[in-house]
Amino acid sequence: MIGALQGWIDDPTVATVVLGAVVGMAATVVGTFLLLRKSTMLTDAIGHSVLFGIVVGFLVVGDLHHPALTVGAALAGLLTVAGTRALEATGRVRSDAAIGLVFPLLFALGVLLAGRYAGDAHLDADAVLVGEIGFAWIDVAPFFGLELPRALRTMLVVLALDAVLVASLWKELKVGAFDPGFAAAVGLAPGAVATALLAATSLTAVAAFDAVGAVLFVAFVVAPPAAGLLLANRVGTMLVIGLFVSVAAAIGGYAAALAYDLAIAPAMALVAGALVAGALLVGPRHGLVAHLVRSRTRGLDLDARALLVHLATHAEAEAEARENTRPALREHLGWRSAKVERVVRHALDGGFVERGRAGEGLRPTGRGRAWIEEAGPDGETRGG
Repeated sequence: MIGALQGWIDDPTVATVVLGAVVGMAATVVGTFLLLRKSTMLTDAIGHSVLFGIVVGFLVVGDLHHPALTVGAALAGLLTVAGTRALEATGRVRSDAAIGLVFPLLFALGVLLAGRYAGDAHLDADAVLVGEIGFAWIDVAPFFGLELPRALRTMLVVLALDAVLVASLWKELKVGAFDPGFAAAVGLAPGAVATALLAATSLTAVAAFDAVGAVLFVAFVVAPPAAGLLLANRVGTMLVIGLFVSVAAAIGGYAAALAYDLAIAPAMALVAGALVAGALLVGPRHGLVAHLVRSRTRGLDLDARALLVHLATHAEAEAEARENTRPALREHLGWRSAKVERVVRHALDGGFVERGRAGEGLRPTGRGRAWIEEAGPDGETRGG
């Protein structure tokens, strides 16, 4: 069993796709709640500022593979969060402006230090931001009897830690995302929960930079949860959809990179964005197609009300048989024949009108009369 699994993971294609999928899932786990809290821009700040911590760690130990680099990157991420929070607390700087002040400073310091003191090492902004997932399978390390890519081993551990954090703080994360004031009132400690979430985000960003680069990590933090938000009404369903989207983006991105000779990480980010666009198009509640259908239905409802008012006005009058026919509707309501047929069909399907005895004339049903009596002048239901 282990031998078969080892042979499978030794395939560079499989290793690359699995690594991308695991990074995407880890990013989605924390990104779901960052998106709900409207804090995704802070992820971008952390993804850039880790360069400063990595360079400082390298300057201290002189080894690109030393754990001090990971510690330094994590501390830089936390410094970004703390600096942003401190600026926000002054009340003079908004959240987006605070982020825009802190992370460019740390990122610029990282670039300057790398260029000045680490020029001979493979350590620069491109290496951290873009990464090269296509070569991650070369560097392997033991993991429960398997030889896995070192980056994959790290990301599996981080994914497990993120999953444990979210599972243990599920209620606190949900309530804090939607109503932090209520969360504080009932003793759910939203501040501490937010700090834990951002610490997990910083850890995930640090682990991801060695695998795929910080830019793809940011794309995975935002895109799969956004697709889940467009397609689901519950946080749990949103998270599950986001996990599937992250896996699909890794597979589709790798396939697109091979087909069109593209860089793998940007191709994965591109496919993730395309999946969000698809969710925006076909989402049942927020999708453009659903919005167009609802708009068309509302328009037909308004036209059906006008039809019912016309029918009710001429009901039980001498001219009813003549006025409540399709030709009369075209004349009095100024509608084209196609619109008359469309509105009449909508009203018949809704049970608001019925055909007269001759089959040609129309008259409102009891339901139709109640509908127009309950509606105010603006078309809205009274009391609603």
